[in-house]
Amino acid sequence: MNRFCKRRSGSGVLLRIGTSVVIMGCAIFALLQGVSSVSENAQNSQAESLKNAILRSAVHCYATEGAYPESLAYLQEHYGISWNTNQYVVDYDIVGSNLMPTVMVIPLKK
Repeated sequence: MNRFCKRRSGSGVLLRIGTSVVIMGCAIFALLQGVSSVSENAQNSQAESLKNAILRSAVHCYATEGAYPESLAYLQEHYGISWNTNQYVVDYDIVGSNLMPTVMVIPLKK
């Protein structure tokens, strides 16, 4: 037996493997949380962009025709507004032909 070579016990190896597994699990969890957060922020940003596009089209309609559009269907038909109905619900409320409509875009969770 070589007296300069230490014998390693089996529990030390298991402890290192267990520590590696725990660290790797924590890293994977942090990565998944980051991806989820980025995805949610992107969806909210897209919803805000859709809302702004609808409002800009409504203002453009008011400037050219003298009245705000009475429905989203009018904006879709005459001003090319479109969106994925599986991702967003759009609420378009108009009070009068000379008052700016209220637009709410709600992202759908999947």
